[in-house]
Amino acid sequence: MKNLGLVYALSAYFIWGVVPIFWKWLEEVPALEIVAHRMVWSCLLVVLLILISREWREFTKLFRQRQLLSRLCIASILVSVNWAIFICAVNTGHIVEASMGYFINPLINVLFGVLFFHERLRVVQWTAIFIAGVGVAYLVVMHGEIPWIALSLALTFSSYGAVKKSLQVSATHGMAIETGFLVVPALVFLLYLGAQNQGAFGPNMEINGLLILGGLVTLVPLVLFAAAAKQITMTALGMSQYLGPTLQLSIGVLLFHEPFGVERQISFGLIWFALFLYTLDQVNHRRRRRQPVAL
Repeated sequence: MKNLGLVYALSAYFIWGVVPIFWKWLEEVPALEIVAHRMVWSCLLVVLLILISREWREFTKLFRQRQLLSRLCIASILVSVNWAIFICAVNTGHIVEASMGYFINPLINVLFGVLFFHERLRVVQWTAIFIAGVGVAYLVVMHGEIPWIALSLALTFSSYGAVKKSLQVSATHGMAIETGFLVVPALVFLLYLGAQNQGAFGPNMEINGLLILGGLVTLVPLVLFAAAAKQITMTALGMSQYLGPTLQLSIGVLLFHEPFGVERQISFGLIWFALFLYTLDQVNHRRRRRQPVAL
């Protein structure tokens, strides 16, 4: 069972890692239009999945919980912004910087735990956050510009995670409501583009198919991730998450030949070292908690 859970986790992060190649196929389509299509098709697909799974009755009960709906509305806005930034980054040649954002993300999550959930950090965790901060600061000083894409991706996704942290809702139900909040504005926007003959959805069947497939690309890794989270430890899940940004970085440098000069190498090196310390501390902490107390 644990092996299957690890397969689910690695599969989810593998898809998230190689997805820049998919969005590159749609680089002629504006990022906002891609996000609108992604919202519409993923909503339709996840609702269909709920119907097939015969979970409609349980799903509709969620609409009685106002606090849950308000938080999912905030989550919907955050994930939409995150999607738009990521797609725009991919299609403007900033995959490497986008990967930095998802490398930083686990450490931002830890920092948010302190700020919003009053969690206490161990010395090694503080050290890891400091080193990662030095890595970003080094890039700012040496490269002459703030890595806005990386920071905004990390902050929006960490904020999204913080909002959903206390919500007791399945991945499919949560995603159905999140996409449902913005599906009407997305449809209105797409219909407006169509009326102005500016929309990408039209006679080009290849583009149409890719836009629809974007919904499936969104849904499948989320379902795999949800299945993995139920079967493996958080340590295993956390360690597997580095597969995604590692693949993104490799694709950006090796496939699309994005620049990865000395400044970025040193910056990434510091961030990777911070993640190594953080992961090592997590593993050691869990081992100590499992050890029996000597009498």
